[in-house]
Amino acid sequence: MLRTLQQIIAAQPASDGAGVRIQRVAHHGVMNPFLMLDEIHSDAAEDYLAGFPEHPHRGFETITYMKAGRMRHRDHMGNEGVIEPGGVQWMAAGRGVIHSEMPEQESGLMHGFQIWLNLPAAEKMMSAAYRDIPAREMGQDQRGRVRVIAGHVEIQGESLTGPLPTRSTQPVLCDVELEAHQSVELVFAPEQPAWVYVYQGELAGLQRGQFGSFTRGSVLSLVAGGTAAGALVLSGRPIDEPIVQYGPFVMNTREEIEQAIRDFRHGQLV
Repeated sequence: MLRTLQQIIAAQPASDGAGVRIQRVAHHGVMNPFLMLDEIHSDAAEDYLAGFPEHPHRGFETITYMKAGRMRHRDHMGNEGVIEPGGVQWMAAGRGVIHSEMPEQESGLMHGFQIWLNLPAAEKMMSAAYRDIPAREMGQDQRGRVRVIAGHVEIQGESLTGPLPTRSTQPVLCDVELEAHQSVELVFAPEQPAWVYVYQGELAGLQRGQFGSFTRGSVLSLVAGGTAAGALVLSGRPIDEPIVQYGPFVMNTREEIEQAIRDFRHGQLV
């Protein structure tokens, strides 16, 4: 059964970090178990140079995926590395992380995505963890149309698995690039919803800067329009639990948020 497009949302301009201009694509209300999808796309240095100075997180995971440009990560655990084009930084904040993400360039195109993935209540206070994944470790189909970052995907008979750790939320994350009028069919977790964000060109039913929500089903069919197209494909197992968010903290109750704030103020978050 083909997945069908059921909702379209347009990305909205916003600002985050120390004044980085972004496109806020979607939030947890429409992409459970994901909490947020943001896109950075600019060749104007003033839009991104301020970066994301040191800040805390608790209760979820972050995925940073770079298409162009370079971003340096540092955290309280001693991890440090530069995310190159095609690479991914995965971080489980769990009980607590203090980190920064700063541009490793002073000019040129910066294009990337930040994705927040929720953790179920039983895992929110897990130990923090970090992994830097270079482009060469991504699963890629033989025709070079699909790069699998997380999860297990079948692409017209070819089976690929992404390098991100297996999670209870069973996330799927793919980057799809198609030539004009080219098509591809993806098969993954038919019991889970799927979402598509078009970052270049257009797909049948979706324009650049639009986020589409698709029904559950066996096959996700994507068809490019008259020019080359690029899109992120996401899926995951929804978490049926309350969400309470305060800035960089995402928990299940107000009391847990208040505890996170106290822990951060008293130097006990990590």
